[in-house]
Amino acid sequence: MATLMIQGTTSDAGKSTVVAGLCRVLKRRGVSVAPFKPQNMAQHSVPSVDGGRVGRSTAFQAQAAGVGVHSDMNPVLLKPASDRGAEVFLRGRLHAHMDALSYHASDAQAFKRTARHSMMGAWRALSSRFDVIITEGAGSPAEINLREGDIANMGFAEAVDCPVLLVGDIDRGGVFAQLVGTLALLSDSERARTRGFIINRFRGAMELLTPGLDWLEDYTQKPVLGTLPYLPRLMRDVDYRLVSGQAAEAELERLADTLEQRLDIDAVLALLHSD
Repeated sequence: MATLMIQGTTSDAGKSTVVAGLCRVLKRRGVSVAPFKPQNMAQHSVPSVDGGRVGRSTAFQAQAAGVGVHSDMNPVLLKPASDRGAEVFLRGRLHAHMDALSYHASDAQAFKRTARHSMMGAWRALSSRFDVIITEGAGSPAEINLREGDIANMGFAEAVDCPVLLVGDIDRGGVFAQLVGTLALLSDSERARTRGFIINRFRGAMELLTPGLDWLEDYTQKPVLGTLPYLPRLMRDVDYRLVSGQAAEAELERLADTLEQRLDIDAVLALLHSD
């Protein structure tokens, strides 16, 4: 079993879309693959085959992989109930209603221990059933105020010792600062496991972007594995179409075609088999 994690410099950088695309690309190649999101905050969820609940984006990624939606794919689901509180689902089942301070408490009996146990149990269960797991981070790995007890980003990657690719959204502007700044706030081991970058939502002329990519690779000594064009935000709850059906299948095929053309898939697959 091999695990690759896709993290982003910001929320909505395109992590969910990249994970879905990679799942479909691997499915096309006959690879047994499943999506995984250790911790997800989402208002909307869908039922899983085992009677639990997962976030919609995870369900869409499962469809991309051609497998049934299982609660192990999203072991910690937070459904906001207010600005400071949420319903907490562990491996698909409602566990508690919690406020943010209780969730992130740092005492010895902190809830994060329970959440981490659920996360690792779910990952191990998926690992026994699939050859490859494509994992999605949440928000940014550089949220220094939330680093203690992290399970959503580098905390997971360090726990399972998997490589990371970092996605930056160039449509927002400042993508080089996003990528370099994120690396600067990581630990030495976290920087080492960040193996490359993906630039997302590019709408301009590549000739104008290339000097910046060359600088980025030289400055960080990490490769840019692809520059993806602007695509519809398939994972947004506000415009989510279908979690199944022909419309979703068409979107997934188009997404996979784009990744095959604009992402160095061979380099990504090599990461899955690196030490």
